[in-house]
Amino acid sequence: MDLDTVRTFVAAADAGQFQEAAAELAVTQQAVSKRIAALERDLGVRLFTRTPRGAELTIDGQAFLPHARELLRVAERAVSSVRAGRRPLRVDVIASRTAQSALMRGFHRAHPEIDLDVVMLFDVETAVAAIRSGTIDASFRAVAMPGRPLPEDIASVRVLDEPLQLLTGPAHALAGARSVTVAQLAGHRIWMPGIVPGTEWAAYYDDLVAEFGLTIEATGPNFGSDALLDTIADTPALATFMSEQTLPRLPPGGAPTVWPAGHGLRRIPVTDPTPVYPHSLLWHRDNPHPALPTLRAHLATTATTATGHDAAGTWAPSWVIPR
Repeated sequence: MDLDTVRTFVAAADAGQFQEAAAELAVTQQAVSKRIAALERDLGVRLFTRTPRGAELTIDGQAFLPHARELLRVAERAVSSVRAGRRPLRVDVIASRTAQSALMRGFHRAHPEIDLDVVMLFDVETAVAAIRSGTIDASFRAVAMPGRPLPEDIASVRVLDEPLQLLTGPAHALAGARSVTVAQLAGHRIWMPGIVPGTEWAAYYDDLVAEFGLTIEATGPNFGSDALLDTIADTPALATFMSEQTLPRLPPGGAPTVWPAGHGLRRIPVTDPTPVYPHSLLWHRDNPHPALPTLRAHLATTATTATGHDAAGTWAPSWVIPR
């Protein structure tokens, strides 16, 4: 159904005269008559009856009028949903309990006037495809993958280096340490369920293992962070990597634990060097959303870490895109 004919019908119904509807729509009276006739042919009914006072709705016209108004409202909502500046900024953060989510929460607090849609996609290829199709406006990723450069139309900037820390249960051999070196982790089993081959985080941990001779196990199903914490708390032989942003309420090693209650977990800084997980923001170079530059400017001034980007004493894979 042609929306111009529906819009003309509503204007004529409100005005009661084709001439006034023509003036409102900035068309000729003949154009109004032709549009109404075309709509009547499509519907197979008469919508108006001509009278000396103008044009009156028939019974069918009266029945159609509320639906015609709704059609125009739906069309306006559809246009608004994709019009730059009138739809939410859509950003991919991989998972909810991550430093990326924390960055977006900070952005939302700083700019509550900007509507946000936060989505969670799986891997960098999926995210890049969504950026190129316009499904999302931006994505946080550790890019690029070895041998997989970003397409020319995708821009990126490194926004956060996230220090990894060792997480152990109370009976682990390293549980009492104030800090541990990467060399001290050799021979200890570090359990990281959910590492999927071919993803950027799998490439990161592959390089970490190759560089420092660590033992990282990705065996078993990934039942989420709560199940991971339960297992680490109850298994003295296992530890895992997490970050302060992922478990912000858990104090460093040696301090009383806070969460989850009763687990006795220890979060221990890793040094010499400190492995940092690099987060970059990706977006399409031609994306017109007016909130996107605001997000990038916010990240440029607030997305920092205590160690800093490529700081002395930190490690990240050589393939990571520089700032």
